[in-house]
Amino acid sequence: MTNLLNNKLSRRSVLQSAAVGAIGINPALRAAVYAAGSDAPEKAEVKIGFIPLTDCASVVMACVLGFDKKYGVKIIPSKEASWAGVRDKLVNGELDFAHALYGLIYGVHLGISGPKKDMAVLMTLNQNGQAITLSKKLADKGAVDGAGLAKLMAAEKRPPGQDYTFAQTFPTGTHAMWLYYWLAANGINPMTDAKVITVPPPQMVANMRVGNMDGYCVGEPWNHRAIIDGIGVTAATTQDIWKDHPEKVLGTTGDFVKKYPNTARAVTAAIIEAGQWIDASLSNKNKMAETIADKSYVNTSVDAINQRILGRYQNGMGRTWDDPNHMKFFNEGTVTFPYLSDGMWFMTQHKRWGLLKDHPDYLAVAKQINQVDIYKQAATAAKAPIPKDAMRSAKFMDGVVWDGKDPKKYADGFKIKA
Repeated sequence: MTNLLNNKLSRRSVLQSAAVGAIGINPALRAAVYAAGSDAPEKAEVKIGFIPLTDCASVVMACVLGFDKKYGVKIIPSKEASWAGVRDKLVNGELDFAHALYGLIYGVHLGISGPKKDMAVLMTLNQNGQAITLSKKLADKGAVDGAGLAKLMAAEKRPPGQDYTFAQTFPTGTHAMWLYYWLAANGINPMTDAKVITVPPPQMVANMRVGNMDGYCVGEPWNHRAIIDGIGVTAATTQDIWKDHPEKVLGTTGDFVKKYPNTARAVTAAIIEAGQWIDASLSNKNKMAETIADKSYVNTSVDAINQRILGRYQNGMGRTWDDPNHMKFFNEGTVTFPYLSDGMWFMTQHKRWGLLKDHPDYLAVAKQINQVDIYKQAATAAKAPIPKDAMRSAKFMDGVVWDGKDPKKYADGFKIKA
């Protein structure tokens, strides 16, 4: 090891060496073997867009640790400024894939969030780990949770043009749906009782600092950052809304999957392995935090990332807790599988809030978008367990159960809707 140190290994090399134990053999040694077969990726290099968020980690680490090379492809992570930018570059082909909001991919496919284009979800990148932040000003008046917010909004009504304002990150995206669900579960109609605006994730903290919004829903580290900066408090985590909810996905276009199926499978397998590596140990999670905190990725301090990925939460008002349902990237293959019922749920919420005028064929659309067969091939290559059922059920914060069996009834069954 002395010789290695004397050679001043790059950080990437050190991390790749550390990853060897997790995958059994140096990925670089296996690349040629895999790529030589008939399953060789059609593209040697792919550009994957990402937004500076903790949950871009498996995409970044697949590249940094060399899992991509193992499958005969080179991942080029491309830092993007907004989800609208990610959408546009995916649709026009500037990006091959993207770390994307689940609801963004569905919105584009359905034609309700910009140009309509057939889209594909290859895998889920993570579960859990987002939150709803309320401003310190609201918290000081007792709005430290949903009930407190509802009470304050009822007691201190604001004049027209000065509405209570909440931000999400993309109109059909996950954060919009978590925010709306949480507000509605607390008796607040997001469409009539408040103003909702769209703000890119890295700009949330700066916008709250200057008073542009009263609260926001976003991914980490931008909720914990608001606490560190003393401008916001965590009113709820998204895992409080739906335990083990899907969040970001590896998205691409339907055309790309048809044209480059081997590439799609290889990239999916590499990112599955990266997620497995992250979840394997506390040490790996800390190495991940150190890597993605860099200015080329999330561009924040390591301490803004490394607490919540370990489940160490604080609300900014003295309460601390250990959350077992923190952000996960693999969890024995249950995270990464593209459940059909997950995609169907987002459509029920798009219908609930008037983004979809009519009920789609929920199951048929989910089968078209979620590439379950390619995922299974990739998971087999990555030696990852595959769930038996493409549907799953969950009980939400309001006690309502979603199981995908009757999506029309479910979507129409909410008291508060558009």
